[in-house]
Amino acid sequence: MVNSFQQILAPIGGSLLWSALCAAVPLIILFVLLGVFRVKAAKAALASLLASILMAVIGWQMPIGQALSATAAGAVYGIFPILWILINALWIYKLTVATRWFEALGSTIRSISNDQRIVTILIAFCFGALLEALAGFGAPVAVSAAMLMATGMKPLKAAMVSLLANTAPVAFGAMASPLIALNGVTGLPLHDLSSMVGRQTPFLALLVPLMLVFIVDGRRGLKQTWPVALLAGAVFGLFQFLTSNFLAVELTDVVASVAAIGAVLLMLRFWQPSQILAASGETVDGQEVADAVLSGTPVRRLSERSGLRAQNQASASVTEAVSASASAGVDTSLVTHTRPAPRSVWMAVAPYLVIVVIFSISQLPAVKTWLGQVGTVTFRWPGLDVVDAAGKPVANEIFHLDHLKATGTLLLFAGVVTTAIYRIPFRQAVRIYGETLVQLRWTIVTVSAVLALSFVMTLSGETSTLGVALASAGGFFTLLSPLIGWLGVTLTGSDTSSNSLFGPLQVAAAKQIGLSPLLMAAANSSGGVLGKMLSPQNLAVAAAAIQMEGSEGTLLRKLAGWSLVLLLLITVLVFLQSTPILGWMVP
Repeated sequence: MVNSFQQILAPIGGSLLWSALCAAVPLIILFVLLGVFRVKAAKAALASLLASILMAVIGWQMPIGQALSATAAGAVYGIFPILWILINALWIYKLTVATRWFEALGSTIRSISNDQRIVTILIAFCFGALLEALAGFGAPVAVSAAMLMATGMKPLKAAMVSLLANTAPVAFGAMASPLIALNGVTGLPLHDLSSMVGRQTPFLALLVPLMLVFIVDGRRGLKQTWPVALLAGAVFGLFQFLTSNFLAVELTDVVASVAAIGAVLLMLRFWQPSQILAASGETVDGQEVADAVLSGTPVRRLSERSGLRAQNQASASVTEAVSASASAGVDTSLVTHTRPAPRSVWMAVAPYLVIVVIFSISQLPAVKTWLGQVGTVTFRWPGLDVVDAAGKPVANEIFHLDHLKATGTLLLFAGVVTTAIYRIPFRQAVRIYGETLVQLRWTIVTVSAVLALSFVMTLSGETSTLGVALASAGGFFTLLSPLIGWLGVTLTGSDTSSNSLFGPLQVAAAKQIGLSPLLMAAANSSGGVLGKMLSPQNLAVAAAAIQMEGSEGTLLRKLAGWSLVLLLLITVLVFLQSTPILGWMVP
């Protein structure tokens, strides 16, 4: 029989200020280790977890047995459902890379336009969002940057646009794992969180493509390509809103990215910019390109010789093609990209279609009800009996195990179907799964430790103490809320980790002030995505992808302004949503 533990708001000398400072110690340790001493995320998370356990037992007087039980509950939640999603999503991505169909998908996108600005929208923004939906954790940045370099774009510019583009889809990335984590640590309904974030991030999606073309070609780029940039952002944002509010949160980025790609493809059949920008900076008349597209004639670039060499490299990987072209002295800005045959295109998009079909079937009323009945186990986590300062039970004690309807399980089914479609031998599929686990080994440690840290802080009362202290800022907290999420992602490199750390804090502060807990929790995620482009992990991935290790500082300086501008805009939006002006947007 476990004795009940009641949380204390001000356990350190009866002072809320001193208690809040002590409660912040684990977070300060995490930030200092990550940001100042550049300690690996896994080690920093484990050190912070140890500090939170000591603080809970010594400061907040939580029984050591319950503190360790809270640690276990958080770690298990990190593994299932969060890491269960990431592992299976990345497995599907690696299955596609192991075949020739991933390159076929990239070739299809690159063959659509010869204009570097439009290629940037398609690859960095649309295709990058599709990769974010599945892989996340740097894969969209690495792949997009390599593909853009293959079209002839300069390395630093390719890295910049890939990092900036990897903002709008992040909140729903990796099959919505950031929001699933936020739901787990706050107890707020997943659908409500999805709906709220889906009423914030579409505004970012509307602006990001315009920013991308400005980076690529300045004012001329905006003037000549704003119609297609605006269309891509508007369609992506619209379908992000519709899917997150009315369909399934897990499919948000998949549906939005596919819809954006389709809209751009359709527009390019009837419209081309007045000039076509080659990667070398040369321009050609856009009307010639438009006539060729309408007639179905392949558009040749300025150098037939370069085109022939590029075709000979078609079977190579993206990165290998870039290296081979550079070593041969080929001007890759003049490459002709041949569109694959229709069958190749269908095979390339097959995994994404399979995912959409499986998740759509799981949302059918009869199937959804059946999965909920036979595929869900709910129980009180052993060794925990916690009530808050007011004597009410804490939600984190109850554990929901959705083993059949879990996003990760549905992705596993999709991976099995993909294996069958691609005729990948069983042994190879298993080997790739093992490689996925090895690749994510430190991510597994980091996410488990961060979720354990969040559960310990929440169940011990440390988070409540911080929330009550921050509530003293009153209405000003509305302006701090997105900033907190931004700082969390900038340092941890993960919207999932930031939501796990600060979601409970945001909710606690909102309840004290009288603000909408749902709005503040969503603001943590929406503001957090804007720190992704500045996180050390993402910068390192981008630098490695363009083979310019050591350029992280340059990328940071070039992107900091864009990140802060977008953060300011989302902060204004959140503030207006907390007032009667846009308060109607809160579910």
